[in-house]
Amino acid sequence: MIQVKSEQQVLQEGLHILLSNMEPSKVARFWAACNLGRGDYLKLKDELFAQESVASLYSKVLEFQKSKREA
Repeated sequence: MIQVKSEQQVLQEGLHILLSNMEPSKVARFWAACNLGRGDYLKLKDELFAQESVASLYSKVLEFQKSKREA
């Protein structure tokens, strides 16, 4: 049986891809330009960052910045 993802699931997957490959500020600008700000941001934020802490996010930001300098 083929399972089709909901539009929300596809948007979340795309956002995860963007966040793993772009600076967060550029993702936010892209999101705004595409008018993706509809919906319940707080729910989406909780889903996206459910397993994260400030320390883990900070570590990921540093790692992302380091990878961009090396590229």
